[in-house]
Amino acid sequence: MEYFKMPLIMKQYSTKGPDETFEIGYRLGQCLKPGDVVGLYGELGSGKTVLVKGIARAFGINERDITSASFTIITQYQTSPAFIHIDLYRIEKTEELTEIGIYELIGGDRIAVIEWAEKAEAWLPEDMIAVHVQYTGKNDREITIEGLDEKNRDNI
Repeated sequence: MEYFKMPLIMKQYSTKGPDETFEIGYRLGQCLKPGDVVGLYGELGSGKTVLVKGIARAFGINERDITSASFTIITQYQTSPAFIHIDLYRIEKTEELTEIGIYELIGGDRIAVIEWAEKAEAWLPEDMIAVHVQYTGKNDREITIEGLDEKNRDNI
C-alpha cells in the first residue's frame, strides 16, 4: 500500500527573548490534539525547554513543573488529553529508547513533546510536528515549525 504524504507546511518566527519563545510554545500547544507528537531540534541552550514550558502551559501545567533532563527523561502529566514531556538529552544508544518504551508513549490519546528528537527519528511518526530552534543572537531565536495543517498554522 502506498501512502500519500501531505505537503510540508512550514512557518517561521523570530523571537527576541524567552518570553516570546514561551508565547510561541503556548500558541502551538493550543493547536495540538490527542495523538500529536512534537519533535524539538536545536543546540543545547537554544530554548527547547522554554518552548515545552509554553506548550505545557496550554494544558494548564505550571512552567515550574517543566524541567530539562537532569535526572528525568520522561514526565507524564495528568491532563486531558495526557501530556508527556520526553527529554532525550541523556540518551546515548538506540537501545535505550526501547528500554524507556518510547514507542508506547507516543501517539494514541496523548500528546508527546520530545526534546532532542533527532535521537529517536526512526521511532517517530512521519506526521510529527517538527520544531527547529536556532540562535540568531544572544536572546534572539529563529523558530521553524513544520507539519501543522493549514488551519492551525495560521493560529500560531
